[in-house]
Amino acid sequence: MLKSVHHIAIICSDYEVSKKFYTEVLGLEIIREVYRKDRHSNKLDLSLNGNYIIELFSFPNPPKRLTEPEACGLRHIAFEVNDLDAEIERINSHSYTVEPIRTDEYTGKRFTFFKDPDGLPIELYEEGNHRYKRK
Repeated sequence: MLKSVHHIAIICSDYEVSKKFYTEVLGLEIIREVYRKDRHSNKLDLSLNGNYIIELFSFPNPPKRLTEPEACGLRHIAFEVNDLDAEIERINSHSYTVEPIRTDEYTGKRFTFFKDPDGLPIELYEEGNHRYKRK
């Protein structure tokens, strides 16, 4: 039986740029960082509020991500935020472009998107917006 999502694995094209994005822009904390010599690959384990959440990998010459038009596969990563306007201002201060705010037609909560250095869509969703609640 599934218990929870353990982590999300992301392959980046420029390890140092993506490491800076996920740690300095998003504010994730480094758990462990290793270089796997046999694979010519960096692996960075990251946490959010003490919870292991993302593995960031680098590999030599990974193919580019197709995002537009949207393709099969992982669509985006969503993070819940307390203050959407403050987060947008913070992300913009790092020279990343955030899309206009939209409102979820089912929950009435506000959300927006921006992209990581490789074009992976990141969603910011207002606090208290869980789309599906347990019964």
